[in-house]
Amino acid sequence: MTIDATTVIFLVALIIAVVLHELAHGVVAYRLGDDTAKRAGRLTLNPIKHMDPIGSFMLPLLGALSGLPVLGYAKPVPVNPARLRSPRRDMVLVALAGPGSNLLLASAGALVARFTLPDPQATVDQWSDLHVVTRFAVAFALVNLFLGLFNLIPIPPLDGSRLVERFLPVRWLPTWRRITPYGFMIVFLVVLYGGADRIFDPAMRGLARFVRG
Repeated sequence: MTIDATTVIFLVALIIAVVLHELAHGVVAYRLGDDTAKRAGRLTLNPIKHMDPIGSFMLPLLGALSGLPVLGYAKPVPVNPARLRSPRRDMVLVALAGPGSNLLLASAGALVARFTLPDPQATVDQWSDLHVVTRFAVAFALVNLFLGLFNLIPIPPLDGSRLVERFLPVRWLPTWRRITPYGFMIVFLVVLYGGADRIFDPAMRGLARFVRG
């Protein structure tokens, strides 16, 4: 099965989105006193420094070739909470920097798509007739919106779990963190059984309405 132009557009959008997501974590951590990411060479726009062999290449390609959603992730930016000025507070800010950057990028993509869309009634059937700038802007907005919302799910190790940790009593944290090894399995089950649709579907419909004006 071949990879078409639309898949390439989404793959490029995904790579940019995950790189900027991880870079945002590292930049905020650095500003809050932790230079671990900087010393590891991760405060860079060079995608090679952030790519994960499985999450950045194999998973997206398998999705593209099998017709499944094109998903992926980059190598997590190393953060040492002990180097942060206020570890419990600052880890929340570091965690939210990633999905926050994705939501800002989604907004930017949506604005570009809205102002370059020639026909507000354009449908998926007309996708191939749209200008490449509009198609990339739509793909970029969709990918970043999904990544931003997905990472806000409050299940470890996703970024949203840091919000939960911030408000849990310290004595409960060891118990809470025992969930981490099973976190992706829990998230997978939530997505598999449609629990995430209540978040993603309204957001995607809202994005479509905004782009069409």
